[in-house]
Amino acid sequence: MQCPYCGKDHDRVVDSRSSEGGAAVRRRRVCLACSRRFTTYERAEETLRMTVIKKDGSREPYDRAKVIDGLEKACFKRPVSAQQIIRIVEATEEEVFKAHDKEVPSRFIGDCVAARLKDVDKIAYVRFASVYRDFADVGELIEEAKEVKDAPVVGPEQGELFE
Repeated sequence: MQCPYCGKDHDRVVDSRSSEGGAAVRRRRVCLACSRRFTTYERAEETLRMTVIKKDGSREPYDRAKVIDGLEKACFKRPVSAQQIIRIVEATEEEVFKAHDKEVPSRFIGDCVAARLKDVDKIAYVRFASVYRDFADVGELIEEAKEVKDAPVVGPEQGELFE
């Protein structure tokens, strides 16, 4: 593994853990050249062979980059870090791979992402919901925004997505 700090290819694994659900392996590494620590995530290719059933009934391979892209657009100019976005995606993938074997409705993925995003940033959640839920009119969007506004505030102690 190449060190992201110095670029050397000489490191040692300090800690290795399986993520919940087994979708990925998290490894803490230390570079033997510069002594800095970094984290890598390893995913089995086999688990990513999921087919997404879209709203119109068409099917396409699961693409993690599309989920990240949707989250980045919703979180544009919001105080949501890239690390938080990755945590949302990882938690969503774990839930998807636990609940489905080969095919998953896009609605299920959207629900998982939206639920986590709602706890991280309400504005980003409303942005995401406006695209993902495909509101028929402005009234539906306003109703959703009112629900989010009136919902109790969730604190960082309730989840690791805030770290």
